[in-house]
Amino acid sequence: MADPGYENTLTGELCTRHTALLATAENDLALLRARLALVAAWIHNPAYDTTARTALARDLGLPEPR
Repeated sequence: MADPGYENTLTGELCTRHTALLATAENDLALLRARLALVAAWIHNPAYDTTARTALARDLGLPEPR
C-alpha cells in the first residue's frame, strides 16, 4: 500500500503543474489570437495587393477580402 503522505505530495504537485500548464496554454492561445487578428486586418486592408491578400487568406483558411 502506498504512503498517504507521498500520495498527497504527488497530488499537490500534479495540481500545481496542471494549473501552470493551463495558464501557459491560455497565454499561448491569446498570443495566437492576437497574431491572427493582425493577419486578418492585413488581409482586409485594401491598401495592399489583392492577389497576395486573397492567396494568404486562402492558404490560412480565412475569409477572402472583398
